[in-house]
Formats: sequence, structure tokens, C-alpha cells
Amino acid sequence: MKYIVEKTDEGWWVVSHEQKLWLPQGELPCGRAEQYQLDGLPAMQIGLWDSLPVWLVQHNFPTGMASVRQLLDKESGLFQLAGRGVQLAEFYRSHKYCGYCGAEMYPSKTEWAMLCSHCHERYYPQIAPCIIVAIRRDDHILLARHNRHKNGVYTVLAGFVEVGETLEQAVAREVMEESSIRVKNLRYISSQPWPFPQSLMMAYMADYHSGDIKIDPSELLDANWYRYDQLPLLPPPGTVARRLIEDTVALCRAEYE
Repeated sequence: MKYIVEKTDEGWWVVSHEQKLWLPQGELPCGRAEQYQLDGLPAMQIGLWDSLPVWLVQHNFPTGMASVRQLLDKESGLFQLAGRGVQLAEFYRSHKYCGYCGAEMYPSKTEWAMLCSHCHERYYPQIAPCIIVAIRRDDHILLARHNRHKNGVYTVLAGFVEVGETLEQAVAREVMEESSIRVKNLRYISSQPWPFPQSLMMAYMADYHSGDIKIDPSELLDANWYRYDQLPLLPPPGTVARRLIEDTVALCRAEYE
């Protein structure tokens, strides 16, 4: 980060440290640098939003550091830019030295990459591909409560893609491992960058094929079939999981109402 912020610089400020985001008053700061005492800090422009630059600043404020999840209810483009900033900040923080020769590295001027000053190795931010799938059985949808969810939210199944595996194979394996269910008629729906910490979610819908629910207790607290009009607590709007559930509900309403 070569640019040093001046008092008159303005825009959106993604201030990040150790995968946390600075959210004074619970909002992503927008305005002049001097308003937030950001002048004098190194920064990098990572995009534009509402015709204003979006700046990444690697800095740790003593208060106001929070999860980027707090921006889930904002516009998706702004959430994605904030997520990009958090991921880039962590990438730069964890790649100060070359993994091959140990020499100091520096940011590329032309792309999101770190370059070794000695052996000239080039590193890019790593993105972990994940699948997420809504499974329908007639007028019911399979929803599960994950161990990591402490707020009672039920959602669709998801998991990381393993080395040497296709996305379709990942769906079949994750669903079988977590619920003992087999699926068919797999359809790709959409994708969503997911900065927790650096994932790309590939979303699918599928139909039930066979099997009885038997959960993996290391992953799930509970799983069950829920009728489309009798759903438990769901993920927040703005998540690809919520979209999959709502799309499945729409299909059920079209057929059963």
C-alpha cells in the first residue's frame, strides 16, 4: 500500500484487521478521511460504490471492530466490496514473507498479488470453493441446524469442495456425509463471494432421491423435512442460503396452492 491518505480524501473506508471490519455506529464509514482520523495511513483503492472510491486501510482501532456479517442487510454490491477488503487485508497480512525462500514480499502494482523480492515467486489470494444446496421432497425442504449456529437458525446444507472433486461430486458427498440422503436432478442456481474467511459459494437446488435422515453430529445439531409454509428460523436476507430457501418455497407454492 503506497498511497498515504490525505485529509481531503473521501469515499467508503474499509478499515480491516485480522478479518475484522471497523464499523463505527454499526455502519461502514463514508465521507472525508479527516472525519474519521484516517489521514496519514496507507491505503489502496479496491473499487467504486455510488461513484465514490472504496478504500482499503489496514488498521486496528481499539473500538468498533466487528464482523463483516453486520453488513449482510446492506446492498449486495457494498457487502461484496467490504468482503473483498477484509479478504485482501488478511492476504497482505499473511503474505509478508515468501513461503519458498523467506524473503520479504511486496504488493503488485497491476493485480491482487504479492511478489517476492528475491526469487520472484508470485502469490494470489486463495479462494475456497464451497457448495450449498437446497433439497426438496415434494412440498418439503430439508433444513438443518449447524453446530456453529448458536442462534437457532436452520439452513440448507453446505460444505467445502475437496481436492480433485467436481462441484457435483461435492454436493453428493456433503449431503450424504451430513444427512445420509441421496439427491437427484441437481441444478446450478447462482454464486456468492463469502468472506468467512475466503469462500466462494456455488448454490444448487436438488430433489430428494432416497434415504432416511441420519445426521453427522460433528456437523449438525438437527435436520428435518419442513413443509414450505411451516419453516423454522431462517438465515437472514442477502445470503445465498436464504435465496435458495425462498426459491424452493416459490416452487412449492406454484405446485401446491
